[in-house]
Amino acid sequence: MGSSKKEGKVKESKSKSEETAVVEDNYEKRMSAQLPFAKPLASKKLNKKILKTIKKASKAKHVKRGVKEVVKALRKGEKGLVVIAGDISPADVISHIPVLCEDNSVSYIFVPSKEDLGSAGATKRPTSCVMIVPGGGKTKKNADKVEEYREGYDEIVKEITSIE
Repeated sequence: MGSSKKEGKVKESKSKSEETAVVEDNYEKRMSAQLPFAKPLASKKLNKKILKTIKKASKAKHVKRGVKEVVKALRKGEKGLVVIAGDISPADVISHIPVLCEDNSVSYIFVPSKEDLGSAGATKRPTSCVMIVPGGGKTKKNADKVEEYREGYDEIVKEITSIE
């Protein structure tokens, strides 16, 4: 029992470069557990940018989380960016979402991890898909938050359209 406390302290004292290395290792490990239809799949750099943008968008409350909310938004005709986790099991849970996105001309991309997607969307639970729905900020405070993530959102959509 004493050794586990020591291990916990060692983990806390990691430097930024070691943490970055751990994140990159996790990315490589998660790539092996991808669905066969998980295309287009975000690169490391794009994955990091997507998660950062989702985090900012969730602060502005412009995020739909989970299959049920995302499908409802797509059927209503809302526009945005759909981010789908590529490590979902069973695959049937999310297999219809790319088709809905294509029917409604909504950009979508896969990321390797449902855990990362959930934490970026300000949820404790792993999330299978997230939709960023950029809306106009009515209040001054909310408008600032929208501007904060909007630049990253536009860059991601541009990169996804170039991949396709």
